[in-house]
Amino acid sequence: MSKKKTSNPDGIVYSTNPGFQLHQPEEQINTLPPAQQKLRIRLDTKQRAGKAVTLVTGFAGREDDAQELGRKLKAFCGTGGSVKDLEIIVQGDQRDKVLQWLKNNGYSAAKKM
Repeated sequence: MSKKKTSNPDGIVYSTNPGFQLHQPEEQINTLPPAQQKLRIRLDTKQRAGKAVTLVTGFAGREDDAQELGRKLKAFCGTGGSVKDLEIIVQGDQRDKVLQWLKNNGYSAAKKM
């Protein structure tokens, strides 16, 4: 077996900057507790071929925590969906179910018409 060559994801080969560091330390983003989250729920059909999806926006925290919240919401609604850029997408018009689940689990959420 040959060794796999790993490349630099930034595409940087060489730098003349004496203080240059290849990997910058990432800041740890802490997820706010559910009571402090200001989530907004709305229905969206733009650029989705007329299909309706429920968007949950305003999540403040880490990406893996948003993935976990999205997984729980999709399981509760019994539908599919995804999480992109801290925006949770649930297939179909599930605004009432999502709002009910968020309120029961201590999140402060508002439904937009």
